[in-house]
Amino acid sequence: MRKAALLFALGNVLWMAACGSSGGGGGGTVTSINVSCSPSTVTSGGTSQCSATVSGTGNFSTAVRWSASAGTIAVEPENPSVGFFTAPMTDATLLVTITATSGQNTNVSGTATITVNPAGMGSNVQPITVDQGPEPQTFLATNQAFTTVTICVPGTNTCQNIDHVQVDTGSQGLRLLSSASGGELGIALPQENDSSGNPLDECLVFADGYVWGMVATADIGMAGETASSIPVQVIIPPSSSPAVPTACSNRNPPGGTGNEGGSVMMLGANGILGVGLFQQDCGLACTPGFQTQPMYFACPSGSCTAINIPVTQQVTNPVIMFATDNNGVLIQFPAVPDGGSLTVAGSLIFGIGTESNNSLGSATVYGANDSGNFTTIFNGTTYPNSFIDSGSNGYFFPSNIPTCANPNQHWYCPSTSPDNLSAQNQGTNMSSPITVNFSLEDASTLFNSSNTAFSTLGGPLPANLDAFDWGLPFFYGRNVFTAIQGQNAPGGTPPPYFAY
Repeated sequence: MRKAALLFALGNVLWMAACGSSGGGGGGTVTSINVSCSPSTVTSGGTSQCSATVSGTGNFSTAVRWSASAGTIAVEPENPSVGFFTAPMTDATLLVTITATSGQNTNVSGTATITVNPAGMGSNVQPITVDQGPEPQTFLATNQAFTTVTICVPGTNTCQNIDHVQVDTGSQGLRLLSSASGGELGIALPQENDSSGNPLDECLVFADGYVWGMVATADIGMAGETASSIPVQVIIPPSSSPAVPTACSNRNPPGGTGNEGGSVMMLGANGILGVGLFQQDCGLACTPGFQTQPMYFACPSGSCTAINIPVTQQVTNPVIMFATDNNGVLIQFPAVPDGGSLTVAGSLIFGIGTESNNSLGSATVYGANDSGNFTTIFNGTTYPNSFIDSGSNGYFFPSNIPTCANPNQHWYCPSTSPDNLSAQNQGTNMSSPITVNFSLEDASTLFNSSNTAFSTLGGPLPANLDAFDWGLPFFYGRNVFTAIQGQNAPGGTPPPYFAY
């Protein structure tokens, strides 16, 4: 079965604003500097504003000196903790390191990374952001990558921009939270019908629950790309009609929360944009003549029966419907330091090897099987069902690393923090695995800050799944490619594959 995103709930986590120190420097000690730049992705000649937060003890100095590995950075005279970066001209995507060094102690510094894209090539670049999540702010998201999607009634100018849609390389297709659930979707999209004219609905199961709602048709716009008249899912709450059939609710995973379409808080977003390894969310397994778990339902008069349908009616990965740049996606995020960042800006770039800004470059290709998996070896154990998933908000894997106390029991709190670890990944196209390094920090400490992006966040996964989930922390500081099965892509290995 193809894999949907692993969206682990945080539970009743108490988030508290971090308090910084300031002072003039007499007898104090500077301990650390955190640097953030916004935006973190610019084009040649573009600008970004960087801020340095200096921490220390006693009456320490907050003065810093700025430097950039390329381009220029100027200091705001009234506020030396702010630097204005001007990007250099470049013909290829460039990662620039911004450094703020303590004026009191030159041995202490902090860095941030800015991605510089060549000018005039933004038609396939969709901005993405990790932040606190959608309004109303009744919860705080963590490690969720959001973007804004334009939705239109097919063939019309009746359109709406939906913000805070989660970008998910672990599923396929666009799913929008209905207004009945508190979502932003305010236009009526035409519903798909089965071959007998009955309204069509869908049940999609995630690792921590499921979503239920009608299959509709929409035009989708992102960056300079358009996908016309494709099937999408409109997620409805349990109180809406048609009611969730037992064939769907019985698939709620062990410990799952059930229908996650009840509110923005339950889903954690206004929708989910699945740009994963496959063209549809089910494919041949849901077509007539195949036996599969109930996923699509015909619902005449509100009474729903599981059916199989052609792939043309299944919720579809919008990328394959673009006129160009339709063989996969590249996600770029700057590196995130230990302790996390308040927010992070990145890019969702459509296509692989189709433009000068989405070349594989030196990335290694990791072939995936027909389930979207490759092999990870960790602590001597082989996990053949492993995958890379921007929709998972941490590293999830089996381990004897201590977990946190309630209410953060779904997360690791290693006794040594940060805990520097390594694993080996091996694609279906490879004769030997390649080592990848990563780190974990105490999750309770991370959550006790105002940050939303963490490169060191992880939690347990049942050993019987034989899986290592490389979630969004894996994407920070890397170029991560997801190539779609059935499409032509460079790299010497037919998709589906990941590359980084």
